[in-house]
Amino acid sequence: MRSLDDLDVDGKRVLVRVDFNVPLDGERITDDARIRAALPTIAALRRRGARLLLAAHLGRPKDRERKFSLAPVAKHLGELLETDVPLAPDLDHVPDGDVVMLENIRYEPGETKNDPELAQRLADLADAYVNDAFGAAHRAHASTEGVAHLLPSAAGLLMQREVETLTAGILEDPARPLVAIVGGAKVTDKIGVLEAFLDRADAILIGGAMAFPFLSVQGHSIGDSLCADEDLGPARELLERGADKLRLPVDLVLGRAFDADTERRAVDGVDVPDGWMGLDVGPRTAEAYGEEIAGAGTVFWNGPMGAFELEPFAAGTRAVAEAVAAAPGITVVGGGDSAAALAQFGLADRVTHLSTGGGASLELIEGKTLPGVEVLS
Repeated sequence: MRSLDDLDVDGKRVLVRVDFNVPLDGERITDDARIRAALPTIAALRRRGARLLLAAHLGRPKDRERKFSLAPVAKHLGELLETDVPLAPDLDHVPDGDVVMLENIRYEPGETKNDPELAQRLADLADAYVNDAFGAAHRAHASTEGVAHLLPSAAGLLMQREVETLTAGILEDPARPLVAIVGGAKVTDKIGVLEAFLDRADAILIGGAMAFPFLSVQGHSIGDSLCADEDLGPARELLERGADKLRLPVDLVLGRAFDADTERRAVDGVDVPDGWMGLDVGPRTAEAYGEEIAGAGTVFWNGPMGAFELEPFAAGTRAVAEAVAAAPGITVVGGGDSAAALAQFGLADRVTHLSTGGGASLELIEGKTLPGVEVLS
């Protein structure tokens, strides 16, 4: 993969694809981690004499909806850089400047279709291209893949670190034992990741609603717990292949409904009565998982242990997050809800690598080709 060292940018305008898809409360950015993650690449290019034109998306606008404008992002970036960052309203009105941001690239109808005409319009605005948006690297869009064919191109520092950490540190040569923690809602959403870890990991710790298809095919009652019929077959096959590696909950915290104020009870076991649903792993599970994590040479975590967004059911995810933060080995967190959990518990700065791309990191682990990475190789 080509790096910044492979580009001559002195005196040139560089189109930089960044991942500024940040959460907003109105026009207030509630978490600027993705913006800050791009600062090293922005600083490196400016030191080398480049003028920057930043492209990013925000949400999934159907038209030029104001709520998806990048204006608050441009303002915040300017504050971080201590310089003015003008926002170009569209591709036909791009001001000159040291750092300029394009309005939401998904306002352009050809972006998600990887339209060649849009890619050419983007290329016409710059002399070189840098992709630092790992979180969008699994999409073949005009600003992530198409334009890279038309300009001298390279990976930014964040993109380079993400790919190298996940490929070398997890897939190719992890420090052993390699422990994968996989949670979330559906087995089918992460079956490729689970299959990949059956081949590579020494232990796979399962949590969240994902555990219930496994428990169901083992013959346990799961009550009203989330469990899709299409998850049962894959869960059975995974158990047959990797029963020695898969770790499942041994106790649970139940609720009557998915609500912070619902009636709650803990069970020392994994059978869920009718009228109840499993919403968190219990303390014995959290302790057992913590021991596995503490003994790992490398930990990869993606997916919560339960409904951590509801405080009464956050203890299992908090315990795992604390174990990952305290682990002596290499710790890699694959974005998404796991990253949100680390931030919620104030632990985001205590892991080796916190990925900015949940979907991209999982597809890379699965062995899929990421279009935004392949085009830079």
